[in-house]
Amino acid sequence: MTTLFISASPAQAKPADSPLNEGRPTSTHTSKAPTVVAHRGASGYAPENTLAAVDRAAALGIDWVENDVQRTKDGELVVMHDTTLERTTDVEEVFPKRAPWNVSDFTAKEIARLDAGSWFGPEFRGERVPTLAQYLDRINRHHQKLLLELKSPELYPGIEKETLTALRRGGYLDEAHRRDSLVVQSFNGDSVKRVHGLRPRVKTGFLGTPPVKELPDYAKFSDQINPKYTTATKDYVNAVHKLKGPRGQRLEVMTWTVNDVATAQQVAGDGVDGIISNNPDIIQNAVG
Repeated sequence: MTTLFISASPAQAKPADSPLNEGRPTSTHTSKAPTVVAHRGASGYAPENTLAAVDRAAALGIDWVENDVQRTKDGELVVMHDTTLERTTDVEEVFPKRAPWNVSDFTAKEIARLDAGSWFGPEFRGERVPTLAQYLDRINRHHQKLLLELKSPELYPGIEKETLTALRRGGYLDEAHRRDSLVVQSFNGDSVKRVHGLRPRVKTGFLGTPPVKELPDYAKFSDQINPKYTTATKDYVNAVHKLKGPRGQRLEVMTWTVNDVATAQQVAGDGVDGIISNNPDIIQNAVG
């Protein structure tokens, strides 16, 4: 990682629920720099959860990418954040009579017809919604690491086993990848618990901020506690770090979604292990 902040090209569009943040104080924290993760790929610079966003993260020198996985009507795993398709594709034009355009109501072949790039910028016209297999192939090509989120798994019974199968086929369940290159996370604690039960050696993360008194219960099946940056206080991070996860290692904290220098330096000073960002180059320069 390089040091100090340098300017970077502004985002052309901003993904849902991740506005640029302002005004938190800097820190003089000097411990190991946190890992920086490209949120939905480098989604400040390319349409989220697409292969173009993966490529952009690689071009920026970002090792870790985050994505979201859901299941189509015919059982294909695809990379998509929203449970509906209209925000980031042209589904309303292609299938105008199919509202509410749930991912689960469309086949993989139908979703493959959609333009998932034009909403972000005309240069991304024709970008497609990738399958998980396509996504894994691309990050393997770039030698990148994956923070994979099971999105709304309650809508997709059995998706944990299916995702682990896809990861195995993509080469992500060998010892080296399990140790250094993969985390499976979710906001759904039961889903995280199922992943741990199926593959105890796969690193897992719970998205959210459980009460401190409940952290020992989460530590039985989750290696990370991954809160929103507004709740990743120094005291909370310290409370998480006091515990060991199911694989005997200290619990980690990956916080989201941080897109400005001041906030990045604040959470780094509070001791987080990782920072998830739409603009990972800016954050990497800020905390490196």
